[in-house]
Amino acid sequence: MGANRWRRFADWDNRPLRLDRFAVEDAENGFAAFRSPHDPKPGIAIEGGRIVGIDGVAEADFDMIDIFIARYHIDPAVAPMAMAMPSSEIARMLVDMNVPRTELTRLAHGMTPAKLAEVVAELNAMEIAFAYSKMRARKTPGNQGHVTNAKDDPLQLAADAAIAVALGFDEIETTMRVSRNAWANAVACCVGASVGRAGTLFQCASEEAEELRIGMAGFTSYAETVSVYGTERAFMDGDDTPWSKAFLATAYASRGIKMRCTSGAGSELLMGFHEKKSLLYLEARCLCLQRAMGVQGTQNGGIDGAPVTATVPGGVRELMAENLIAVWLDLECASGNDARSTESEIRVGAKILPYLIGGSDLICSGFGSILKYDNSFNPSLLNGEELEDYLVLQRDFEADGGLTPIGEERALDLRVRAVEAIAAVFEELGLGNPTREMKASVVVASGSDETASYTAGQVAHISEAIKARDINVLDVIRALDRRGFREEAENLLYVVKLRISGDYLQTSAMVRNGHVLSAVNDPNDYLGPGTGYRVSEARRQEINGIRDLLDRETVMSEEAEFARHVERGIMLRGMGEAAIGSDPREVVIGVSPAFGLQLFRTLSGIPVDDLLKALVAGITEGGGVPRIVRLRHTADTSFLGLSAARLSGSKVGIGIQTKGTAVIHHADRLPHNNLELFSNAPITNIGHYRALGFNAARHARGEIPEPVVVPQHGEAMGSRYHARVALIYAIETSLTLDGAAPEEIAASFREAAA
Repeated sequence: MGANRWRRFADWDNRPLRLDRFAVEDAENGFAAFRSPHDPKPGIAIEGGRIVGIDGVAEADFDMIDIFIARYHIDPAVAPMAMAMPSSEIARMLVDMNVPRTELTRLAHGMTPAKLAEVVAELNAMEIAFAYSKMRARKTPGNQGHVTNAKDDPLQLAADAAIAVALGFDEIETTMRVSRNAWANAVACCVGASVGRAGTLFQCASEEAEELRIGMAGFTSYAETVSVYGTERAFMDGDDTPWSKAFLATAYASRGIKMRCTSGAGSELLMGFHEKKSLLYLEARCLCLQRAMGVQGTQNGGIDGAPVTATVPGGVRELMAENLIAVWLDLECASGNDARSTESEIRVGAKILPYLIGGSDLICSGFGSILKYDNSFNPSLLNGEELEDYLVLQRDFEADGGLTPIGEERALDLRVRAVEAIAAVFEELGLGNPTREMKASVVVASGSDETASYTAGQVAHISEAIKARDINVLDVIRALDRRGFREEAENLLYVVKLRISGDYLQTSAMVRNGHVLSAVNDPNDYLGPGTGYRVSEARRQEINGIRDLLDRETVMSEEAEFARHVERGIMLRGMGEAAIGSDPREVVIGVSPAFGLQLFRTLSGIPVDDLLKALVAGITEGGGVPRIVRLRHTADTSFLGLSAARLSGSKVGIGIQTKGTAVIHHADRLPHNNLELFSNAPITNIGHYRALGFNAARHARGEIPEPVVVPQHGEAMGSRYHARVALIYAIETSLTLDGAAPEEIAASFREAAA
């Protein structure tokens, strides 16, 4: 380390943030989030009801994207008024709770890409989040999860799909490490998604033609990997044209398969065809295209381009802005948050928060319900490692993020059932015979590194057999039924029936509790406080049901159990009212009301017997005379110490709560102006308490010893212990009585067995 360098920078060098790299704002090379000098000015020309100019480009110079937008997106009846309105005025309408959503979507259908981008650029991040919450099509929020693994192991896929369904994901999506494993992955997730609940929609992301064939076989119920781009060169390099993509969308819809497109800022930049335009303008073109194609919705918000977008100044705000344009255009929005755009957990939490509290049709278009290394899409913004953090965020903000906690026993039962179900299908259809050992390894495994099941190569043979034999979803349903998995067979058949009815082809459609919810029957009616989506009390209780919950009964039970299994090293006997001492060497230890009666250990796990022994030993070593008093009029540390000091012949006392917080006090000092304080009980060890007793004796002799300092390293003590602290303190205070006299305590110490 250089002598002239402040060492704080060395500390920062070791933070995860240093693994992120940031780009200089550079429009010439495509690194501009909101505005580029090369962005066109908003404008439109209409002759005889025909669009003949968009954003400064005449009809004769239209590229294929301009042509498609002009013909199929812009409403000539609305465009003159919408384009003439000042962008700042429209921006204020977006955040005005008195302006209905329907009026704003009508105006959006008359705006060009440049106009849409110019309007949302007027909004700051908070305003974008508010406008997004107001403008999304469906009232009830939802979420989508990724279910993949590094081996393409169908047993693990089925087990993880069942868990994703139980957690509440409305859609689950899989892909594969080896492309020819698509059919096996589809069957495995299809079966796993039928365990425990009906109605979860499923997608297998593959090459578009193969994906359509898998859908035609009935294994998938939606698709979203139909990509569109904001520049003509990127579109042709990416493949096809707006017309071919629209035809593909029609093909999906004709077979009852829900479909949305994929776009997102950064894709043109990564492909090298950005035309020096801003990320937001290019994405506005993509979204106008998607509306023109007639698709149900969009998967946007950066997607694979999110990491590069997040390197640009204002890039994360841009990702929010493009989502806002999507819902403003009345598209269902799977709002990204699927690509890990940062190594910083702080940036991850900050990025997800607006969507969590504002809601979205699908908050993540791919929450990694599996571990990062098993995510074949590459790590999502949030993965299996952070899943419980997300569940707690829901609880913190009382926000519905679409997920529900599940217990350990329930999770294990679901995994067993799913593994047995897919194994039964394989055996019934002659696709494989998983062994007991293979199944057992998957059931308890957190990720594929821990399994002894199928390899990717073995899966390829199964997948090719499914494809070659034209096995379809009805074959799988019959196999489940024949092998005794009737509930799963019925759940899977339910989703197939939905494809025939076509109800979930409505905008922003998902299936909840046997009913299709969409923008048609569950429209977003937000018009200010008390309107729009509100977490019901029943849903609130579901969200609250996370692990590691404490209540008073739990604490009391744990303390009683601890006391039963710890050999007591001391006997405490009440000896009547305590008097003021006369020995100038005396140090009174004032213990709290529940000390050794209802509470038996400190927050660091030290038994109260050992704690008291250490204090007594320290006082004795320091030349003092210890005396123990139980105080019943207070449980406050400062007043325990001050009361002990006023009873002490030396006027020095120690006050200690059962949880381990302790002070040395003097009778002549103010209550909160102690001599020494141990406030971090969870990291205070037995040696510290012995030293505290030693120092108290020295204070009694009139000396000024070096204070005992308990070293700490920035641990978040409050988050770890404050719930328990509050409950413990409630137990302590329940035993207090105003004016209660102090009680003299006789302690009989037992020597440890040799």
